[in-house]
Amino acid sequence: MISTNANTPGEGRSPLRAYARRALVLSVTALLTATGVVALSGTAHAASTLGESAAVKGRYFGTAVAANHLGEAPYAATLNTEFNSVTPENEMKWDALEASRGSFSYGAADQIVSHAQSRGMKVRGHTLVWHSQLPGWVGSLGASDLRTAMNNHITQVMRHYQGKIHSWDVVNEAFQDGSSGARRSSPFQDKLGNGFIEEAFRTARATDPAAKLCYNDYNTDGVNAKSNAVYAMVKDFKQRGVPIDCVGFQSHFNSQSPVPADFQTNLQRFADLGVDVQITELDIEGSGASQATSYANVVKACLAVTRCAGITVWGITDKYSWRASGTPLLFDGNYNKKPAYDSVLSTLGGTSGGGDGGSGTRTCTVSYAKQETWGDRYNGKVTVTAGGSAISGWNVRVTIASAQRISATWNGTPSWDNTGKVMTVAPSGNGSLAAGGTTSFGFTVMTNGNTAPPTISACTAS
Repeated sequence: MISTNANTPGEGRSPLRAYARRALVLSVTALLTATGVVALSGTAHAASTLGESAAVKGRYFGTAVAANHLGEAPYAATLNTEFNSVTPENEMKWDALEASRGSFSYGAADQIVSHAQSRGMKVRGHTLVWHSQLPGWVGSLGASDLRTAMNNHITQVMRHYQGKIHSWDVVNEAFQDGSSGARRSSPFQDKLGNGFIEEAFRTARATDPAAKLCYNDYNTDGVNAKSNAVYAMVKDFKQRGVPIDCVGFQSHFNSQSPVPADFQTNLQRFADLGVDVQITELDIEGSGASQATSYANVVKACLAVTRCAGITVWGITDKYSWRASGTPLLFDGNYNKKPAYDSVLSTLGGTSGGGDGGSGTRTCTVSYAKQETWGDRYNGKVTVTAGGSAISGWNVRVTIASAQRISATWNGTPSWDNTGKVMTVAPSGNGSLAAGGTTSFGFTVMTNGNTAPPTISACTAS
């Protein structure tokens, strides 16, 4: 992709059967710290989702993820419910991981990887070698130092994530736009020459033999001079035994650059070389039926090519898209499902969940925070947030320690089990919440010498 704030690729193939079991993870009880804020989610029923439907077809359906949005409950709920693969949006680019030579910082990228792994999602690594988002020190190196730095960066990053990354975008956007089919000017191309791509792939294979290794680019979705140049490179690599497993097609479309008529044909010719193809950064500007049709056509093309491993959309919600004004994604700024979502789900063979107006699975998340504290008691607050669809009700279970008791509640209707230690809270009155809407309830815990936080169950929506 062209923007410095949004590009990346797709990932490898094979059925993702673990996704179908992810609903079990969402209902697991979590122990919350006294001062932390932890979000948990649950589903109302087993309706089909993008990731679940794609898995049935032997593919993944993923999204680009920004670590700084994971704390937003509707964002996390939509991610957890709908997708079975993630690509870090910017967190694995060179400037994020190695801003100073030899000093690596993995915190934000690790956050995304941990979130994905805890929910059975696969992870695509994006990107190891790219001309953009490079720290200044890289471009200032001479040829010998640059080669050393490139290979060290690949080696260190891949070792750190070995066994956690399904597919890596080893090299990104190395070819020029236009009719020349030439390589793009970059520190790597200008100082190391045409061989830098092959060297990067060989270093990557030596570092992690199990990861799929991809080349990723934009404006290569149809048959044209740029895609022909990439095709010739991949064909040469396969003939000479250079390790390459997949090619990523970014697929950024709008009215001036629509889904090409030969999109499927182009995917197929690459697949025929013996590599997987992945749609890695899909977004389509527009709205309504036209946008929905374009999305469906992309999905149809992938399903028609056996070696199309899956699809990654470049973001969850329009409001965080790098092309926000073009409303290019499947969820609007309030996490409502758009007609494009319905067309993708239908094309994948899925069906919208019943009982919620056909809008899909109803979900909610909860977060807990300790409030006022006194010598013998403290107040707790639970915030309930609807996921990507409106909900008509919810309930949350609160379990306290054996010595404790709850002396007061507000903004919710409690019911108790026979031990008096497990309280299930439902709305007081109307429990309806719009997609992304929030409400809260609170309670007072008499500690009796035990200041432990309560255990809060995942939220159940209806």
